[in-house]
Amino acid sequence: MKKILAINGHPNKNSFNSALLENYVRGAQESGAEVRTIHVTDMALENYLRCCGRGPIGDDIKNAQADISWADHLVFFHPVWWASFPALFKIFVDMIFTPGFAYKFTPKNPFQKKLLKGKTAHIILTLNTPLLVYRFVFGSPSVRQLKDRVLGFCGIKTSCVTYVGPIIDSTEDQRKKFLNKVYLLGKKLA
Repeated sequence: MKKILAINGHPNKNSFNSALLENYVRGAQESGAEVRTIHVTDMALENYLRCCGRGPIGDDIKNAQADISWADHLVFFHPVWWASFPALFKIFVDMIFTPGFAYKFTPKNPFQKKLLKGKTAHIILTLNTPLLVYRFVFGSPSVRQLKDRVLGFCGIKTSCVTYVGPIIDSTEDQRKKFLNKVYLLGKKLA
C-alpha cells in the first residue's frame, strides 16, 4: 500500500486548492493508498517567522516532519501568487525542510547529504496566468523553487507537475473538469 502525504499550501482552508486536495485524496484512497493530509493554515507557523529555524520546535513541526518521514509520496498543492507560493507555505518549507531532518552538511564536503532520498513528489498548482505564459515566458519559478531548490536538494524526486488554471475566469464546468482531473491523478498515482 502506497503512503501518500497531501499538503495544502493555501492559507485559506476553503480555497479551490482544498477542493483539489480532497478530490486527489478521495481518488488515492479509492485506489487503496493510505493518505494523510496537512493544511498549512492549521499550523501555528507565524510563531516561527522570526526564529529562522533556531527556536524551539513545536508539535506541529514535529508532526509534519513525522508525516513526511512516513510517506512514500508527497503531493503539494499551492496557488501561484506573484510567480511564487504564498508566504505561509514558504514558512512551512523553511521550518520543515531543516538541516538534520531534510539534509545535512558534513565537514570538508561542499555537497549536502540528502536525507529524504527514496521519496517522490507531485506538485499541483493553481494559477490565473495563462499556462503557456507561466511555463515558457516566466519559466515556472514556483515549480523550479520547490522542485529543484527544496525537494531535489533534500533528495525527493518530483515525478509530476500539474498546472491547473487559469482559475479566475474559469466556469463552473471547467472547475468540475479540474476537480475530476485531480481525482483521476489520485487514482492513477496511488
